[in-house]
Amino acid sequence: MTAATSFLPVTESCPTLHLPAIVPIADAVLADRLQHRIDHKTKPVGALGALEGLALQLGLIQRRETVTLREPQMVVFAADHGIAAEGVSAYPQAVTVQMVGNMLAGGAAVNVFARQHGFALHVVDAGVAADLPAHPQLLQRKIAPGTRNLCNEPAMSLAEADAALQAGMAVVRALPGNVLALGEMGIANTSAAALLLARLAGASLEDATGRGTGLTDPQLLHKQGVLLRALERHAEATRPLDALAALGGFEIAMMSGAMLQAASERRVVLVDGFIAGAAALVAHALAPQVRDYLVFCHRSAERGHGLLLAHLKATPLLELDLRLGEGTGALLAWPLVQSAALFLGEMASFDSAGVSGKEIP
Repeated sequence: MTAATSFLPVTESCPTLHLPAIVPIADAVLADRLQHRIDHKTKPVGALGALEGLALQLGLIQRRETVTLREPQMVVFAADHGIAAEGVSAYPQAVTVQMVGNMLAGGAAVNVFARQHGFALHVVDAGVAADLPAHPQLLQRKIAPGTRNLCNEPAMSLAEADAALQAGMAVVRALPGNVLALGEMGIANTSAAALLLARLAGASLEDATGRGTGLTDPQLLHKQGVLLRALERHAEATRPLDALAALGGFEIAMMSGAMLQAASERRVVLVDGFIAGAAALVAHALAPQVRDYLVFCHRSAERGHGLLLAHLKATPLLELDLRLGEGTGALLAWPLVQSAALFLGEMASFDSAGVSGKEIP
């Protein structure tokens, strides 16, 4: 199957944006029961730290006092970016398709960690600028062979942005399980993420723009100059869908759609690093209640990621100076998510264990 024959159909004008209904997880009665259960485990109150808040979130997502995590799915969305022509990445655009091939051959970091933790791995061609041969783990959802150079014109049309959102939703609808981890691959996608952070969260481009795949100081200054020019060119693109179309990427749009669909199905969503965080920023701007279902797995070394997390009021589970993407940080955090579910369901209470609780004078 060639790229020319695998594009998703895109209408000339953007239809009305259809988003799935997402129910907030807030439930005061259940939250009280869960908190009582957590507080009365055989430990001092709060002694498991952030794991306790995660257990509460998982219980509210599943609307249960015990949590079951089943058939976890890892989905990596891959696409190219026209802005790569401006020299904003330390690597050539050809690396995108090469790394997709590496993933499909089982040799990338995401493959190693997915095998380690029992995740089914899928790679989605959201808009790679090359023909990709059929493969059992490859989902062909190409909108176009890369976005356009957003320094000169919008990265995508509104119709293409909507098609990418809908494609991400459709990918999730077809997957089993109740846990979804998201990753990406796309040379120059830190540029798109930085632009979305600046536009949707109000961050300065200097603070939002990092070294990506390892830029030198002069290269970083060049990247910042390119992005400033692009942001000024699309100053009118302020609404979420307009910003996504003007400044984003096909893989970011599809991840946003995947998050929205997963939340509508009450799945636990494991958010990786800066690029997946930018997708979460878009999804949150489109439907704020999606935030309830997102577990932010790590704080990356990319400069703007801390600002993005602060904007979404998210405390990540890990801080390992990762900057690889692919979903690796989400997979590395998975044992913590499992531990939160297991202690909620299996750890004894003071009463069941016959252990004396804290004496309060």
